[in-house]
Amino acid sequence: SRMFLVGLSGGIASGKSTVVAVLRELGCAVIDADVIAREVVQPHFKAYQQIVNSFGTEILLENGEINRQALGNIIFSQPEKRQLLNSITHPEIQKEMLKQILKYFVLGYHYVILDIPLLFETNRLTKFMKYTVLVYCDPPTQLARLMRRDGLARAEAEARLAAQLPLEEKRRLATYIIDNSGEREGTRRQVLRLHACLEDSLHFLWARLVAGAVIAGLGGLGYLLLRRLIS
Repeated sequence: SRMFLVGLSGGIASGKSTVVAVLRELGCAVIDADVIAREVVQPHFKAYQQIVNSFGTEILLENGEINRQALGNIIFSQPEKRQLLNSITHPEIQKEMLKQILKYFVLGYHYVILDIPLLFETNRLTKFMKYTVLVYCDPPTQLARLMRRDGLARAEAEARLAAQLPLEEKRRLATYIIDNSGEREGTRRQVLRLHACLEDSLHFLWARLVAGAVIAGLGGLGYLLLRRLIS
């Protein structure tokens, strides 16, 4: 019955995927918000039709799936379109995340890690996290890794980094810091220590989850009763 949520974030080329890989090796429950975001825009999901209705069929590939690059070009050049897309996808993403959280709760996990790239930028979900973890990398190393990884010129890489909240600011907001500036083995040792700390924690969030499920159930019941009265 003891379970709590841990928010995990980082920055571009900070090495978050390395940390997640170690956590998965340890058997931790990790929910990847990026993966869910890609899933909820597939043709069989509710958000798909809403996006097509709002942005038109020109954003579709030949196989009917959404052309992420075409959609990205629209939302990055038009902030109001980005807000529209977020208003469509965010509720569906949160629903899928809640389903997975409830699954891990039933399975008896001590804690669940929510891998959310923009956790500190949006700041909407941090209130549900007992702890937050930042995968940190010093700025020169982060820049060098990004240039090497994506084959970017220095100016291009700096522009991408400037579009994000700096890691130096994020580290002031996080409960725990994983410093991934050095060798992989050093990062691994830090993740092992973090896992041990989280396993020893007695804080849990099950009451909040149960309360949320009860409220949702009551809301659904009220809707059915209203429909019955109207009909």
